[in-house]
Amino acid sequence: MIRRVAVVPHPPLIVPELTGGGDRDADAVRADCVAAAASFADAAPRWFVVGACDRPGRYGPEVAGTFRGFGVDVRVGLGAKADLAFADPVLPLPALVAGWLRAAVGGPDVTARIVPVDFSPTDCAAEGARIAEELAGPDPVGLLVLGDGSHRHGERSVGRPDARSAAFDDDVTRALASVDLDALARLDPALAAELGAVGRAPWQVLAGAVRADGREWRSVEARVSAPLGVAYHFAVWEPA
Repeated sequence: MIRRVAVVPHPPLIVPELTGGGDRDADAVRADCVAAAASFADAAPRWFVVGACDRPGRYGPEVAGTFRGFGVDVRVGLGAKADLAFADPVLPLPALVAGWLRAAVGGPDVTARIVPVDFSPTDCAAEGARIAEELAGPDPVGLLVLGDGSHRHGERSVGRPDARSAAFDDDVTRALASVDLDALARLDPALAAELGAVGRAPWQVLAGAVRADGREWRSVEARVSAPLGVAYHFAVWEPA
């Protein structure tokens, strides 16, 4: 069963080789991601990861990938036995970051379910219910949900700054802080796409999984920062 939920961003900049070191903002985001993964690693002997990308699929612990597409051939495996010599050059970013975090904290094997970025809220809810059913057995599992908020915050934004970004990510933060599954389910896919918020679908899959799980949940942490023009959400949920 799901023992703990963690929500983290998946910026490639958490990999030190991609920034060259010395970037305080990148260092801070990396430290936050590693700290979340470290506390998460103690909760369950297996991680199930949810993310979104334009290359959807399911990736098991035998899979390896490389950050070569982001500038440096840093190789990671989703499990301890993954053969890094056969790293997938186009493994989706959420799976890559999950593999890097697994190695950084000595975490367990990872299975990643990557859904389409444009997955509808209805499809997300159904996928979440399916995941909850898969993970409902007696073995504890950590559900790690990867995705960024809007990338259009302020002058450092990836795209043109958009004033709607603040309200959108404020809504996400409140929903994660209060385990408001309805609020997550109501996130507008069209608006999220316009704002570059690729975490929308994974968060809605999370809402579907927790709703189907049937237990009461509480948030023990929820916060957001946007040091590089992108909203990075962090949250930890546990059964109440």
